[in-house]
Amino acid sequence: MPIYVMLTTLTDEGLETLKKNPERILEVNREVEAMGAKILAQYGLLGPYDFVNILEAPDNETITRIAVELGSRGTLRNITMAAIPVDQLVSSLKK
Repeated sequence: MPIYVMLTTLTDEGLETLKKNPERILEVNREVEAMGAKILAQYGLLGPYDFVNILEAPDNETITRIAVELGSRGTLRNITMAAIPVDQLVSSLKK
């Protein structure tokens, strides 16, 4: 199944929500999984982004729907990228 990297930055509203209810992260994770993706890894970050998520989803349409749904809430902004395992990339370049 395809792998995606999602970088997120919380808005002021998102930071306020996180401060008041840190468990909200886990609630959102369950929502993402209910929308069809599996969270393989998740890290809080220091720097220009607040979180990095490594997700598995069946297709671009599913991950796009998730990214738009999360972004439309006004609590975060995200950048989502398809990730290709290096072995698969090397193999495809040899063809």
